[in-house]
Amino acid sequence: MTSQEIIALVKQRNPNEPEFLQAAEEVILSVWPVLERNPEFVKLRLLERMLEPERMITFRVTWLDDKNNVQVNRGYRVQMSSAIGPYKGGLRFHPSVNPSVLKFLAFEQIFKNALTGIPMGGGKGGSDFDPKGKSDAEVMKFCQAFMGELARHINHRLDVPAGDIGVGGREIGYLFGAYKKIKNEFTGVLTGKGIGWGGSLIRTEATGYGLIYFAEHMLQEKKDSIKGKTCLVSGSGNVAQYAIEKIIHLGGKVVTASDSNGFIYDAAGITQEKLEFLKDLKNNRRGRIKEYADTFKCEYQTLDANQNQNPIWNIKADCAFPCATQNEVHEKDARNLIKNGVKLLAEGANMPTTIDAINILIENGVMYAPGKASNAGGVATSGLEMTQNYMGSSWTSEEVDAKLHVIMKDIHQACLDAAKVYGKPGNYLVGANIAGFLKVAKAMQAQGVI
Repeated sequence: MTSQEIIALVKQRNPNEPEFLQAAEEVILSVWPVLERNPEFVKLRLLERMLEPERMITFRVTWLDDKNNVQVNRGYRVQMSSAIGPYKGGLRFHPSVNPSVLKFLAFEQIFKNALTGIPMGGGKGGSDFDPKGKSDAEVMKFCQAFMGELARHINHRLDVPAGDIGVGGREIGYLFGAYKKIKNEFTGVLTGKGIGWGGSLIRTEATGYGLIYFAEHMLQEKKDSIKGKTCLVSGSGNVAQYAIEKIIHLGGKVVTASDSNGFIYDAAGITQEKLEFLKDLKNNRRGRIKEYADTFKCEYQTLDANQNQNPIWNIKADCAFPCATQNEVHEKDARNLIKNGVKLLAEGANMPTTIDAINILIENGVMYAPGKASNAGGVATSGLEMTQNYMGSSWTSEEVDAKLHVIMKDIHQACLDAAKVYGKPGNYLVGANIAGFLKVAKAMQAQGVI
């Protein structure tokens, strides 16, 4: 079989799943040189097996809203690969959730988790439930109903979900409480828990901090650093907030942030004081980012979700960090980034850059880091939380942050090493895919045809 024949087979088996097909094609093309050098991997059809979920669970979630009206949502869990450890990946609550989105996320998670060096397989789950505009009581009732079904499919040694879009500390708390009551046991079945009940310090900050640690290593390869750099960040949730914070800590300047309605351009830069306002706005008051622009008298622009370009990427800067959602950087955006002087793009979100945009960035010498490498700090620290739960201990912030530093440095080096061995020096996309693939493929080979 050729790479194109495998791509055609995946398209035939997964019609109407554009997100999954996009993720699959990227990996297939990246790892094909590995298969050419290792014919035993081809014989065992390891890549085709990775492209099929080990298990895909779909279920109904029925709950009562505050007016005692019956509401019905769909729940999912995609258990993609357990070759190197228990299934690990977040839960997403958002109207856009569907099998294609979750399969792409679970597939990406296989390689991301492998890169961390922690024994975790790949999984993802969620629901088309939208927590926006819902009361705390409604969110609690939904989470309890959702866990009522999910609980039979997860376990702290089988499948350990975490948070994702729409699933923060509040939701994790409700989900964990429901699981504990159903199973009558206290185990680390979820990560992202509160500090007082099994959570890990630095977990909240980890994805954003890890993203910037990774970018700093990329710049150090060029004898450069974040210090003095003007940076574009999209999103205003957990990843964006702590990416902004770490850039500030390292002496860079962030001039943008966004939500689903629009984005702000703060030419003076987001300071720590302004960031604290943003955190309160988004985490506590659950407001819209336009309030930031009104408060600090900076530019605000609405976003059109149907456009094939995003104006946030048409601002002069040195570095770009898409931290919102998938496919937010299109071909025109890539050209605008290059035109405006951006020399580095590292993904904080999962697959925020289209394949055409990635190719344009790489061809024009922009340092590009795929999310499976650059945003792996979150799941890495989830893995550290799992380890602490297994041990029944709790590490300090300094200990966890030091481990996160080492993990991101090791991921960066693994990407460079793999890319060099396979004739693509400096190509983080190829390096991340190959390094992750090899680890999982060797485990699958050793465990037999199952």
